Amino acid sequence: MSSVAEKPDDAVSLKTWIGVFGATLGAFVAVLNIQVTNSALLHIEGGIGTGGANGAWISTSYLIGEIIIIPLTGFLAQVFSLRRYFIANVILFLIFSVLCAFAQNLGEMVTFRALQGLAGGVMIPLAFTIIVMTLPPSKQPIGMAGFAISATFAPAIGPTIGGYLTDNFGWEYIFYMNLVPGAAMLAALWWTLKPEPMRLDLLKGGDWPGIATLALGLGSLQTVLEEGNQEDWFGSQMIVRLSIVAAISLALFIWIELTTRSPVVNLRLLTRRNFGIGTFSNFFLGFGLYGAGYLMSQYLAQSQGYNAQQIGMVLMWTGLPQLFIVPFVPTLMKKFDNRVLVGAGLLLFALSCFMNVGLSRDYAADQLIVPNVIRAVGFALVLTPLAALAMIGMERSNAGAASGLFNMMRNLGGAFGTAMLVTFFTQREQFHSNVINSHVSLGDAATVNRINGLKHLFMSQGADAVEAGRQALVAIGHTIRAQASFMGFADTFALLGVMLVIAAVSVAFLKNGQGSAAGAH
Repeated sequence: MSSVAEKPDDAVSLKTWIGVFGATLGAFVAVLNIQVTNSALLHIEGGIGTGGANGAWISTSYLIGEIIIIPLTGFLAQVFSLRRYFIANVILFLIFSVLCAFAQNLGEMVTFRALQGLAGGVMIPLAFTIIVMTLPPSKQPIGMAGFAISATFAPAIGPTIGGYLTDNFGWEYIFYMNLVPGAAMLAALWWTLKPEPMRLDLLKGGDWPGIATLALGLGSLQTVLEEGNQEDWFGSQMIVRLSIVAAISLALFIWIELTTRSPVVNLRLLTRRNFGIGTFSNFFLGFGLYGAGYLMSQYLAQSQGYNAQQIGMVLMWTGLPQLFIVPFVPTLMKKFDNRVLVGAGLLLFALSCFMNVGLSRDYAADQLIVPNVIRAVGFALVLTPLAALAMIGMERSNAGAASGLFNMMRNLGGAFGTAMLVTFFTQREQFHSNVINSHVSLGDAATVNRINGLKHLFMSQGADAVEAGRQALVAIGHTIRAQASFMGFADTFALLGVMLVIAAVSVAFLKNGQGSAAGAH
């Protein structure tokens, strides 16, 4: 699968760097499209004539396509050749992006978004693979730093870009914007990747039972995670059935992969100490990365009433600082133990979450700048050294499979994290609402005084006594719900912080080392 000739020294040609740039740009665009629609969902729903629960499928369908294809990419790149497979999927990604902009109804949008996710998901592990396979060990941290920008900066800046384009040009431009970087990707990959023959014979011995059970299992699991909270989890027959399908399919998939001679996903790689623990930590990084972004967006929209562009401007502070920090990470990796960098990054990320436990009506954009910048620093420090640690000792022959597993687990962690945090928030909000309601009684003097004060206020605005009394009770109810919401968000940020501390502790069990065998000559 090598696309650039090996060299006896660590010199890297400009052509190779351009190839790495084109590949990482593809990963950036693919990850960006996970989050970029979230801040514009209401506008997209209006444009295609849908809304409510149905609109969530605009994001869910893309994620399902992406998560299914990522672990299969190593095998399919061998079959069709890395160059042909990468370029073909870039072209397909751009075609489906344009079709999304022209979608007329929910069915068309969900179909095109799923196909866009299938094509975009290919670009994430292939970028990682190209970095590992074409750069010598001494230069891989630089490539990984570029990949880190795609993995952590793209989700952070996605809502900002989506909100700006939607408010100023229309939601269709969220999809049209892919054409510009897409043209640059195609030019870079066409020029730099070496043509190789296809190996269609591999299809005959392909692990088709493994592919089928993986696709069915991950597709079902992703749907459960995305829709579970909205459908009341196991109170919904659909969620119960999909959970059973996911459990059976994934159990069969694991059994097949561990017993077949040529597994489509080499799960045995997870038994290697560094790759297994590194992938586990990457799962939690995805948990925090996507979970924190979703939490912050929901907090600003629900509790502060921010619109798409305002939310994007707040979340921008979790993205932009990374552009200034990530380029220096390879230098830091030469001076510090990679485990220290990863642990410090995760702890900074956790600290930023703990700083948000004092949420209130007065805690919004300005107060969030410092926690968001700290989160950005944490993001920037984690992925590059974590990837380097995970890939220590990885052979070239396993680079594609390892890349697929490593990147799939981050996205799966994001899906698990978002679902878990949404459910936890709902439960904690309900808990705090019940506690507050138990202390608000019409027999309580403070409550009566508050209601009378509000009643006089509404009467001064023209309401009669009965209507003013009703409005006062409604206002009290809104206040209780708002306070419960603030406390629920605070508890959920605290939970996220605890999860990140656990991930930081796991890093201590990694072995340190330099470079990757996959990149050795």
